[in-house]
Amino acid sequence: MTSSPDKQVAVDRTATIRGLNDAFRRNPTVGRAVITRGVRALPHDQRLTLLMAVVGFDDFNAGNDLYNEHDFGAIEQDRVSYFWKIDYYDHDYDMGSPDPANPHVTRRVLTIMRADEY
Repeated sequence: MTSSPDKQVAVDRTATIRGLNDAFRRNPTVGRAVITRGVRALPHDQRLTLLMAVVGFDDFNAGNDLYNEHDFGAIEQDRVSYFWKIDYYDHDYDMGSPDPANPHVTRRVLTIMRADEY
């Protein structure tokens, strides 16, 4: 049984978004990275350790990656839970991206926060 062309397009689109998200998460300097007040309050070495955990994150599963786009993760560090999230914006960072699968019209923003700040 073969998949429909529409389903294949959706699969390809998801794979493209996932690849762009993985590349951005591994090198957040190609977009914007934002930390919340709770993360900013951490000592420098703990912030760096947290950022390295986000960059190296690969624990994607059905519970934290519902759409298989690798746009969210949860990390525990020193008995504190943190979330990271990738959002998609237009070139001016004013509105949502018209097409997150198209890097020419999308700017990614990585936000790292304490879970209790969500």
